[in-house]
Amino acid sequence: MTDHIVPLERFRDARRVLDGRIHRTPILSSSTAARVLAAGGVNVADGRIYAKAEHLQKTGAFKIRGALNKMGSLSAAERAAGVITLSAGNHAQGVALAAHEAGVHAVVMMPAGAVRSKVDACVGYGADVILYGRNVGETWARMDEVQAERGLTFVPPFDDPWILAGQGTIGLEILDDLPEVDVVVAGIGGGALCTGTAAAVKETRPGVRVYGVEPERSNALSLALERNEIVRIVPASVADGLGAPFAGEWTMAMGRRYLDGIVLLDDATILAGVGFALERMKQLVEPAGAAALAAVLFGRIPIRDGERVCVVLSGGNVETDRLGELLAGAAPLDIPAAVRRPAL
Repeated sequence: MTDHIVPLERFRDARRVLDGRIHRTPILSSSTAARVLAAGGVNVADGRIYAKAEHLQKTGAFKIRGALNKMGSLSAAERAAGVITLSAGNHAQGVALAAHEAGVHAVVMMPAGAVRSKVDACVGYGADVILYGRNVGETWARMDEVQAERGLTFVPPFDDPWILAGQGTIGLEILDDLPEVDVVVAGIGGGALCTGTAAAVKETRPGVRVYGVEPERSNALSLALERNEIVRIVPASVADGLGAPFAGEWTMAMGRRYLDGIVLLDDATILAGVGFALERMKQLVEPAGAAALAAVLFGRIPIRDGERVCVVLSGGNVETDRLGELLAGAAPLDIPAAVRRPAL
């Protein structure tokens, strides 16, 4: 690996590592989503928008892919030392489960306001959970101290070739199940999901376009690419899973090479994606997981007539007692009366 680029064979290697250890998530589809686009003048292939259902993955999110792949790369000494990571929740769960399966002690650090169900899941997988800080940036600073104090091995949430290769296996599966795909859309936090998927897809089928979606106030990767340097931010979005405090060297390099564009969404638009997935697709998806869908529904992704489009529904860990509050904050989505029918 050179210039912080993960080669295609690493994604194929990761796929072999994960074989039989994760769910082969289905690709769902929505004709209603396609009719929303048609009302705006764009007619997609098959009359459907496709969706890779990673919210149905083990731990409720795609993160288990990278966590398992990274765990398999550790030396015996690193495994014996135990591991530490930090996350708003989904990567934490992935590492907690991967460590549990490997018989490795795991310490997971999360912001004090982390989603309770994500915290409880980490505890259930046997990890020691430390809640600290108002945001992931503050948590990261404390994690460095805890790692040094306890001699733990760090499992990065995104900026690592093993993590990137694991997340990018999503792209290989999309090509298997939807070989004629033209456009793939995924959310961006630290960027491993989107850039890893983009690399796996475009190294196999270069003509496919891949777009990333960031919250307006959690836009670390787009800022980094614009300024050509790591930019530290204080993320602020209802999509906590897209709240990385920076994008690193690996995701910057991969994003620069493989992404066709990044769009920014406000929280209300992201929440409209949550509402659409629940009401029209009967899928419970967290805000971070619905960002890609929302970007397509609101016409923010450049899609041409006749193209086949697949979004990644990356996570489904929602606190059910907050669901009403989240849906109340959604932007209105204009679904023309002619397409207001319950069929998917």
